[in-house]
Amino acid sequence: MEIDGVFSGGGVKGLALIGACQAIEERGLQLKRVAGTSAGAIIAAFIAAGYKSTEMKNIMEEMDIKKLLDSNALISLPFIKWFRIYYRLGLYKGAALEDWIEQKLKARGVYTFADLPEKSLRVIASDLSNGRLLVLPDDLEKYGIAPQTFPVARAVRMSASLPYFFEPVKLRSLEGTSLLVDGGVLSNFPMWLFDRENIKKPRPVIGVKLSHNYLQRPKKKINNAIELYGALFHTMKDAHDSRYISRKHEKNIIFIPTDGVQTTEFELSNEGKTELFEAGKYQGELFLKQWTF
Repeated sequence: MEIDGVFSGGGVKGLALIGACQAIEERGLQLKRVAGTSAGAIIAAFIAAGYKSTEMKNIMEEMDIKKLLDSNALISLPFIKWFRIYYRLGLYKGAALEDWIEQKLKARGVYTFADLPEKSLRVIASDLSNGRLLVLPDDLEKYGIAPQTFPVARAVRMSASLPYFFEPVKLRSLEGTSLLVDGGVLSNFPMWLFDRENIKKPRPVIGVKLSHNYLQRPKKKINNAIELYGALFHTMKDAHDSRYISRKHEKNIIFIPTDGVQTTEFELSNEGKTELFEAGKYQGELFLKQWTF
């Protein structure tokens, strides 16, 4: 049976999404259309390009995740870090991440959105210059850019540009230059993409979210300014999605708690990778035992 799939952001924790994909495949379900934000955008792009879960798992097991960060021997110096964040708006360029995505997609013959079935892939980015959420490739027309000619790797890189960690992506268009960052700033889990009011869905939709179920999510402890900033950021990126999901789609979401793993833990060990994958697969299997459509 064909379904549509939505994958949340979560940085390095996105490895758990692959485990959930394997559970979905083993159930005999085929992903027809996919969407995602940040790490979820990477997984969604690989699925749209034809990768299976076992192939994605092998890719992640064989690679050194640290290589996704642009090499810079001076980055460990505090002064250099602050300099880059202040003037470049991010610790790392993000070029290594985009190059890696590009190479993996090219291996499947995917360069631009024209190489994918229409509407088979959509990813979320945040336009800070114009203060709006972008659905790529659809919204590129607003910038005078033909959506089908746009590189898929660049769109995914935009979606995965974690603020202050990766430099924003500059999108040059007839409107001028816009700075784009991680889609999770505005929608970290775009389940709403496949929902149109009063129109029956052509296929069931399953979402995979790297978090606790909303009713089971622990309260945040806020005792200082740093914890306040963290709580503000998480509330900002999750509030819209949480309200939408709690009303309509919770029964169609695989929730994968990933406590103990940081979003930017690029030095994750092989054991840590395996634990994330297995956690995703376990939660996926648990969900599918009771899922009805």
